[in-house]
Amino acid sequence: MKRYKVSEVIKILEADKWYLFAQKGSHKQFKHPTKKGKVTVNGKLSDTLSQELLNSIWKQAGWK
Repeated sequence: MKRYKVSEVIKILEADKWYLFAQKGSHKQFKHPTKKGKVTVNGKLSDTLSQELLNSIWKQAGWK
């Protein structure tokens, strides 16, 4: 399975119209104009995400 960096995941979210609405430390929260809920991405932009965290992000975004 492909490994993603935090910066890559953020680019994918932004391409699907998610936008940053809050940040506290390394935790970035994204909202979508039409989808319910929020997506939380944590870590430095250069960090590689674990598969468990990546699966959680995909579920929050409604892609899984």
